[in-house]
Amino acid sequence: MTAMLVSIGAFADLSPETIPGATTIDGNQAKAMFDQGVLFVDPRKDADWEAGRIPGAVHLELNKQLSEKALLEEASKDDAIVFYCNGIKCMVSTHATEQAVAWGFKKVNYYRAGFPDWKSHGYPVE
Repeated sequence: MTAMLVSIGAFADLSPETIPGATTIDGNQAKAMFDQGVLFVDPRKDADWEAGRIPGAVHLELNKQLSEKALLEEASKDDAIVFYCNGIKCMVSTHATEQAVAWGFKKVNYYRAGFPDWKSHGYPVE
């Protein structure tokens, strides 16, 4: 019984694999979208943003700058958007993605593996 609780607890810290109303994408799909000029939104804290990011990403920190109005300044509700953060244990992009869907954005992409995955592929970083 204890082993089962420990193993369940280990998964409690992982971000969800899918988010209703959004498309979960992997690194290859993220890079293809990047190459097409799709907007990437980085909702991480300032320190994470300053330490490195996907080139051209817009920084809208989840609990500071991210709002429907701020997002509309960057994209229309019909534009594709990619949200990412610090990997599968980071809930920041989860919450940002959920917000964008709730605000009525129609092409929301959830890059669950996020910045660590991007770097592991050798893709460009700032």
